[in-house]
Amino acid sequence: MNILCLSELFYPHGSGAELATYLYAKMLSKNGFNVVVVTNKFNGEPDVSRNGNLTVFRLPLLKKESSVKYSILPRFDVLLSSFTNKLMKASDVIYIPRLWYSAILLARTYGKPVVTHIHDYIPICPLSNLQGQANDAVCSHNGIFCSPKCIYSYEKEQRRNLKESLASTFLNVSIGRLVPKLIKLSDAIICVSKTQKEIIVTKDRALHNKTYVIHNPFPIFPEDKVNGEDFGYFGGYDVMKGLKVLCQASCILRNSGYKQIKIHSTKFETSNKKLISALKRLGFLSYAKLEKEMFENVYSNIRVVVVPSIWHEPWPYIIVEALLRKRLVIASRVGGIPEQTEGCKGAFLFESRDYHKLAELMKFVNELNKEEVVDMGCMNRENFLRKFNNESSIKKFISICESLI
Repeated sequence: MNILCLSELFYPHGSGAELATYLYAKMLSKNGFNVVVVTNKFNGEPDVSRNGNLTVFRLPLLKKESSVKYSILPRFDVLLSSFTNKLMKASDVIYIPRLWYSAILLARTYGKPVVTHIHDYIPICPLSNLQGQANDAVCSHNGIFCSPKCIYSYEKEQRRNLKESLASTFLNVSIGRLVPKLIKLSDAIICVSKTQKEIIVTKDRALHNKTYVIHNPFPIFPEDKVNGEDFGYFGGYDVMKGLKVLCQASCILRNSGYKQIKIHSTKFETSNKKLISALKRLGFLSYAKLEKEMFENVYSNIRVVVVPSIWHEPWPYIIVEALLRKRLVIASRVGGIPEQTEGCKGAFLFESRDYHKLAELMKFVNELNKEEVVDMGCMNRENFLRKFNNESSIKKFISICESLI
């Protein structure tokens, strides 16, 4: 079977969705499928790379890695080129793992089945996160489109200036309304957790019969030892990741006279000295981006990973990595996180935004002795691997593709 994957970003670029795409491409190629990936070319990367049955073509699609959602949709010049048409004709299945939804239209003209992978809530929310910014609560909108007020509030919260916020609001209330219609043209839609599927199909019943759940595959993370007693937070500034909630919990601990907890945190611009200084007073050790060796050194000092997200994260890899690295986890009870951590003795969940409970859990975990931390961490890894495995994920993926041709 020949599978054409059109992904505007491809690992190591992007985030969890791109990592999943990369892992699927590798596993499919190892299972005898011919996989062709068309993606963006960044400086220093080759135009073409091949590894067995996996071929990656890199084209000048985007100028930068951020803000790709509406930058890739109008690239009909690439989609209508003789190069892409040739690839389409030679393919049995077209795979859209992220945001290049305009390619679905072209695939339909060739009569090619389309598998679309959803890593967020874009079929029912142009912001993709289903978070009601205007009233600071989970979106309860009965339709499938956010209001302009909600979108604008979100953009401002993300520290964008007035011009950027207005431009994004316009794009989301205009072009954003077309995206769900494009996705509906897919022959199969893959969600990454049961909760994600339930939320999406409840809002749009038309997607029910073509939507499946496959838990994302995962790389083999090292089983490194816990050498320190620190905490880890890897969400950066993003308001959806719950930095504010973690800061509020840290304030409670500090104001109660409890000893300061060190929190290693990434994705922070060190040039923002005012914020870095404020976070430092709360125990944060902030980094911009950690290279592999430095990341491993920092991670070895972390006994617990905190994921205080306020949106329904479908399947955060940060949880998977923490469990497989035998770390304890404190996380919001949202999205796919309860699925990931179910049965894990060293995973402690709290209701989203409840910073009082988060502070309580941070104090509890901090007072565990090393033997308890190690034992719980080992059980976390064992429990996760009993429930999830890559072989099951790829078999389900292949089954869906085969059913369409």
